[in-house]
Parts: sequence; structure tokens; C-alpha cells
Amino acid sequence: MTQYKKNAEIVAQLDQEQYRVTQQNGTEAPGSGKLLDQWQPGIYVDIVSGEPLFASSSKFESGCGWPSFSKPIMNEYVLEIQDQSHGMHRTEVRSNYADSHLGHVFTDGPKEHGGLRYCINSASLRFVSLDQMQDQGYADYIETIEQ
Repeated sequence: MTQYKKNAEIVAQLDQEQYRVTQQNGTEAPGSGKLLDQWQPGIYVDIVSGEPLFASSSKFESGCGWPSFSKPIMNEYVLEIQDQSHGMHRTEVRSNYADSHLGHVFTDGPKEHGGLRYCINSASLRFVSLDQMQDQGYADYIETIEQ
């Protein structure tokens, strides 16, 4: 099994927005993320470590302005942490191995898919299309994609 970890070389190559979001707990402006309107089959991985986080089959249009998913590919790659910042009570979502800030999870997602909405910043993700998954080392996750 692939070992995922925070890679200082990759962190140094992040653009300003990716760094602000993943390393400084930032949030991109609603509607601005490059993956918001990405609907091809594939998976979304942590931009720093490559951890497989979300499958396109769990992505849905929530109208919130950020990519939304009903569940992670594997719970072990996504940490949920209580967040009391900005005078709100929320649950922050971070990648397990890279400790990247991803976004937040809410309980207003599609009931038929468990009721969760993982509201995730595009700047924290890299999309790997289904036809590239095997070549990029994600063959074990192809089955998570509904075709």
C-alpha cells in the first residue's frame, strides 16, 4: 500500500492560494474554485500528499459555492476536528497524512447518501481522471467510481 506523507518540496511548489488554504487554514472565495464544475469520472486527492480523498461518484451540486461530496473514499484519509473559529461551531476536515486543511463537513447533505456534505476547497485538491488513475498509482480506487 502506498505511503502518503507531507512533502516539503511539494509544499514549496504550491501557489499562493493553495498554500493559504492547505497550510494556513484558509478558505477560497465561493464559486472561485477550479474544481467546482468538474464532473468527469475520477478521484480527488490531497494536493500535498496525494492521499485519495473523494470519488467523483460522491460529488453533488449543493449550491454552496465549493465542491461538495457525500463521503470520503476511505475514512482513514480524512480527519474531522471540532472548529470553534470565527464564532461558529463547525467540523473541520483535514487530510490525515499531509495535515492539509480541506474544508468543513455539514449535516445538510443528501439524505439518501447519508446526509453529509463535505464542503471542500478546490485549492486543496488535485483531480485524477479515471483514465489516468492506473498510471498515477490509484488503480485500487477505480472501483469507487460509478461509470
